[in-house]
Amino acid sequence: MSYEIFANHAHVSPPEIKPKGTVAELKKLMDACGIARAVCFAVFPLRYAEAGLPGNPNRWLAGEIANDSSLVGFGTIDLTKPNITEQVEEAAALGFQGLKLHPAHQEFHVLSEPAREIYAAAERLGLFVSFHTGMHWHRLREYQPVLFDELNWDYPNLKFSMEHIGGYHFFREALAVLSNGKNGYAGWTSLEGGGANETGAGAWSLTDAELCTVVRQIGPERSIFGLDFPYKNTEMINSAIARFSALPIAEEAKTGLFGGNLARALGVACK
Repeated sequence: MSYEIFANHAHVSPPEIKPKGTVAELKKLMDACGIARAVCFAVFPLRYAEAGLPGNPNRWLAGEIANDSSLVGFGTIDLTKPNITEQVEEAAALGFQGLKLHPAHQEFHVLSEPAREIYAAAERLGLFVSFHTGMHWHRLREYQPVLFDELNWDYPNLKFSMEHIGGYHFFREALAVLSNGKNGYAGWTSLEGGGANETGAGAWSLTDAELCTVVRQIGPERSIFGLDFPYKNTEMINSAIARFSALPIAEEAKTGLFGGNLARALGVACK
C-alpha cells in the first residue's frame, strides 16, 4: 500500500552553507520519494552567522517557504543570546509550527536554564519541539535521553519528538522516556539497516523488532517518519519507506507514522 507522506526532519540551508541542502533540492527529493509534505528546519544560528549571511536563519526560512503549502517551518534558537523567549515568540510569529533543538551540536544541557526558557515559551505558544537524541560527540551527561523525562513532568503540555529514538546506544533509555509520558513522539529518522540482523549495527541502527516494540509500548499514535535531509539521499529514504511499510504492525500505525501522527501533533492537515 502507498501512503500520502507528511515527513518530519529536513534540514535546509542557503546555498552558501550547503549547496545540496537548499529548499529546491528538498523539493526534488520529495518528488522522487513521493512525499507530499515535509517539515523543514532552519539552519542552526552559528552556521548561519559563520557564513556571514544577513538577518537570522528563522527569517531566511520563512521567506524561502512562504506560500508553499507543501512545507512547514520549524525555527531554531540561539542559546548564547539572552533574548530566548523573544526568539521563540518570533518563530511563532513567523508562522512556524515548532522548533528544532540539537543539544549535542549546540552544546547545551537539556535541563539548563536557557533550555528551560525555550520549553516554557514553546509550551505556552503551542510549538512542537524536535530534539536530536543519541550519541553525537559531545558530553553525554548533557543530553542523555533520560534527561528528557523531566519534560514529561515539568512541561506537561509540551509536545516533542525524540529523533532517532536514542539511536543504537540509547534506544531503551529513549523508549523508557516515551513510555513514561504522553506527549513525546518517537522520531523514526535515519534508522539505518537493522532488519532482523542484530550484528554490524551503526550508530543509528535499530532492528525491525525494536521498531515494532516502539509501537507496542507507546501505541500507534506517537511515531513520526523523518527524512534527515540532506544527510540521507533519495535511495536511502525510499529504502526506509519500503522497510517501514513492510513491518508487521497494524495499518493504523503505518498511516500514523507516515503523516497522520505529525499532522495531529502540529494541528495541521496533510496536503
